[in-house]
Amino acid sequence: MALAIVFPGQGAQFVGMGKDLANAYTEAKEVFLEVNDALNEDLSKMMFDGSMEDLTLTQNTQPAMMAVSMAIIRVLQQQGHISIADTFRYCAGHSLGEYTAICVAGGFSITTCAKLLRKRGLAMQNATPVGTGAMCALLGADMKVATEIAKEAAQGEVCVAANDNAPGQVVLSGTTAAIDRAIEIAKNKGLKRTVKLMVSAPFHSPLMKPAEEIMKTELENAEIHDLRFPLITNVDAKAVWKKDDVRKSLIRQITGAVRWRESMLLAESNGVKTVVEVGAGKVLTGLTKKISPNLKTITINTPDDINSFIENWVKEFE
Repeated sequence: MALAIVFPGQGAQFVGMGKDLANAYTEAKEVFLEVNDALNEDLSKMMFDGSMEDLTLTQNTQPAMMAVSMAIIRVLQQQGHISIADTFRYCAGHSLGEYTAICVAGGFSITTCAKLLRKRGLAMQNATPVGTGAMCALLGADMKVATEIAKEAAQGEVCVAANDNAPGQVVLSGTTAAIDRAIEIAKNKGLKRTVKLMVSAPFHSPLMKPAEEIMKTELENAEIHDLRFPLITNVDAKAVWKKDDVRKSLIRQITGAVRWRESMLLAESNGVKTVVEVGAGKVLTGLTKKISPNLKTITINTPDDINSFIENWVKEFE
């Protein structure tokens, strides 16, 4: 039974995430300390006992989400004796989660990943003045309808489809005025629901071009290796493993759309039967169920989940 392993992005973070892992496993605690050292600050203290306001700052959320996922991976590898590259056919991650996936597949170290995500978070936050950009979710819309709404709402400004998450869930990104117009247009078209997202910048849109330029330089200077197993990229929904292709996809991802629905359908068409989400929350598990009723799901984010996977699931995939 072929598996894919996937990693969440922003939105699933919460104060206290990872604390149970650090308390239960020395291996997990070591990962959090690695990330702290990479950033030269006590990020884990903020994650475990800090304020939601601080944790939700993009420059903190991005390395924090990665740290939780990598802590779980380290435990699976060392306590479960699981070879990730041999167990999973594909990896993928939603937005910042793509960096985690690349780290898991051997593309770069945890230290490099943490530093890149800190710089990515700062670059994306600073790409537009606060309040000038926004995002909204269109529930009940497919990509065709969402693109039509975005085009109508733009009126000379930026408004694009940023996330094709699942059937009936597309996210738009652009200037605040254009997003407000898109919400009204969507209501007039009778969409089931529109939600203005609580985000600090218009991610995955042309307004992120300054961040793309910064990350282009950072990624060109970063040590990246060929992957041990294929990554399905956000920006193209295609499988890559060569380091140059990985680097290019990460650069383009900053302004490009997250094609998550297509990514999971590609995995399924290539034999994947089960999608395993590793990290905080269960967002991707929920999306997977909407994308295809034939895909089974497993979520690993607590010590109990880890123990269950090691004890019960690994026997089926060895």
